[in-house]
Parts: sequence; structure tokens; C-alpha cells
Amino acid sequence: LADPTANIKWPIPLNEAELSEKDKNNPFYENAEMVDPKKVLITGANGQLGQALQEYFPNAECVDLDSFNIADENAYSSRHWKDYNLIINAAAYTNVDGAQKLEGRKLSWQANAHAVKLLAKTALENNITLVHVSSDYVFDGTQVPHKEDEPFSPLSVYGQSKAAGDVAASMAPKHYIMRTSWVVGKGKNFVKTMRNLAEKGVEPTVVNDQLGRLTFTDTLASAIHHLVSKEAEYGTYNITNDGEVVSWADIAKIIYEKTGHNPESVTGISTEQYYKGQKGIAPRPLQSELDLSKIKSTGFQPNNWEQDLDSYIQELSEL
Repeated sequence: LADPTANIKWPIPLNEAELSEKDKNNPFYENAEMVDPKKVLITGANGQLGQALQEYFPNAECVDLDSFNIADENAYSSRHWKDYNLIINAAAYTNVDGAQKLEGRKLSWQANAHAVKLLAKTALENNITLVHVSSDYVFDGTQVPHKEDEPFSPLSVYGQSKAAGDVAASMAPKHYIMRTSWVVGKGKNFVKTMRNLAEKGVEPTVVNDQLGRLTFTDTLASAIHHLVSKEAEYGTYNITNDGEVVSWADIAKIIYEKTGHNPESVTGISTEQYYKGQKGIAPRPLQSELDLSKIKSTGFQPNNWEQDLDSYIQELSEL
């Protein structure tokens, strides 16, 4: 377009060029009006991951159950979805044992499967990219390291509902399914619990046959931002922190040691023995190691979990 306000070095000066009537009458760039950027929606924004995501998507619209029930189909009519280009679903029902009970089973399927179906339908109809967070619980823990294309084999109601959610999310043409495990962030989590027990002089018994890696919410949020901003290939990606695969008991010992307490205060025990005699306990996958090759191939390198654990414990001590 022959626009003198566009600061282009034309090969032929415009005052010497032959211009079409269209060029002569075309509006100039300097008179163009800015179009508002498309919106980002974060669901489950008050949770551990939701809070971390807000650091990477500071202009996002943040909602939780009280402001947008994603499992209620009628709630979707309150938004003009053509204004959005990204939905990040950090909402989930995560009470693994609670999901084994009648009421918990309903809540788990509503939040982890039905709601994701509604989000995927919305994404499909409005050309929106959907990011959904999955879990190692979609597997039975017998085939490790778990790769993205491993067939589902959930052991529990929670795992079944998460597997169904993965299927639903994949119906959105533009989707990223982020499969993760052992998440630690702001809020109640294993690291905080062990630190508090150490401070109180408690000598806990912790399971030693469940193996995996910690995933700090900053790592997970950073990985999501990386894939979205890089416009990486759509699909499923495993994401945890990098580093050695260890048990919950190993991590508990490290926490005791790093907080100045005796690691030998922690006693390891099998999952079967730990829950012996308790009713309504969901079966857990014993092997949670996720293969990180795919996400690393996009240029994302997760921190070693011990490095982030050091930083996290330091942050807790400063509170």
C-alpha cells in the first residue's frame, strides 16, 4: 500500500510512482485503531497451579468455582468466547480417596471429565487453544518411564475421571495436555507437611515404594507458557521437575535434613502396610516417573527437583 506514514523506503518514490485508485484511497496506517488483544482465561485460579500461572499470564482473566462453575453448561453463555484465544484449565477435583465415595465420585467426574468436555466444546467452536492439566494417575504404574502415548490404565475413580478428561480435552483441535505428578506450590502440600512435622519433633512413617519426581508449580506454569508462546506442536506433554527418581520417604528425609533435623526420624513403609486396615483408600500407582524427552525436545529444560526444593524450603523459612 502506498502509505507515506508507514516509514517504508519505497524503490520508487511515491510522488513518482503510478498509483491505483485503491492505493490512493486506502486509509493510512497512522489512522488505524488498535484492536484489543484476545483474552486468556485461567480456571482454578485460586489453587496452587492457578496462582503460579498468574505470574506468567499477568493479564489473564482468573476464575474459580465461585465465579465460574466450569461444570455448569449454563454458565458458558455469560462470556463472549470469540474474545478469547487461550483457556488454561487448572481446576480439578484432587481428593483421591474422597473420589472413592459416592458423593466424591460424582464431584470427581463433574470436575475432571464433564467440565473438560464443556471447555473442549467451547474451544472447538471458537478456535481457542485449550491447555488441560493431567495426572500420572491415568496409569497403573507398571510401565515406566511413562510416555505420552501409553494406553490408559487407571487404578482409582480419580484416575478414571482424569483419563476421561484427557480424552475430552483432546477433542479440541488446538490443545495441550500437560501430564504431571507430585505437585508442590503455594497451599497445602507434602513439603509443608513434612517441614511442620519436623519442627514439632514428630517422627513420621512415610511410604517408600511409591517412586517419582516432584513438580513445582513454577516449573509447570513455565512449561505451559513455553509451549503456548513457542506455538509448539499440539498434543500431550509430560512435565515434572528433572532429576533422580525417589520415594516419598526419601523426599521426607531430605526435607528433615535440609531443615536441620535428623533424617533418620523418618521411617519408610510400604503403601500396603501404611493403609492396612483403613477403608475407602484409593489404589495408587507405585511408579510415577514420566518420560520428559518430548518437552525437552521443544527447548524446555526443567530444573532438578532438589534445586527447586532448596529454594522452596528457603522461601518457607522466610515467611
